[in-house]
Amino acid sequence: MDTDLKQRLALAVLDSAAEAVIYSDREGVIRLWNTGAERVFGFTAAEALGQSLDLIIPERQRQVHWDGYDAVMASGQSRYGSGDLLSVPALTKGGGRISVEFTIVPVTDENGGMLGMAAILRDVTKRFEELKALRRQAAQAAQG
Repeated sequence: MDTDLKQRLALAVLDSAAEAVIYSDREGVIRLWNTGAERVFGFTAAEALGQSLDLIIPERQRQVHWDGYDAVMASGQSRYGSGDLLSVPALTKGGGRISVEFTIVPVTDENGGMLGMAAILRDVTKRFEELKALRRQAAQAAQG
């Protein structure tokens, strides 16, 4: 596949993806925010670009997030393998909490140095709430 076609395909997929695709630089500043991210989190690209990832990270999770993020930026290594699916709470523009699943993609320069991190995220709040309700029902049934 030629380079021009790869670039066109990448942009088409990025722009039309239902999933949120976010890229942040070494400092955790949002540099890419696709239309999927607008749908998932409610912030427009204009509102999100140039902001810290704290925009969507609940305050209770921030220290753990930044400890891990900084370690990956320093070492180029993540404890999560390629394609591992992670689950965390996130914040929306209205201040609501949602549950997201995501994968991370380290972005490096030609020498392997870390430039930043991309993440592909999906809102799984409905599924998470349904699972919690089923667990409650099963626990009640086991007691009664």
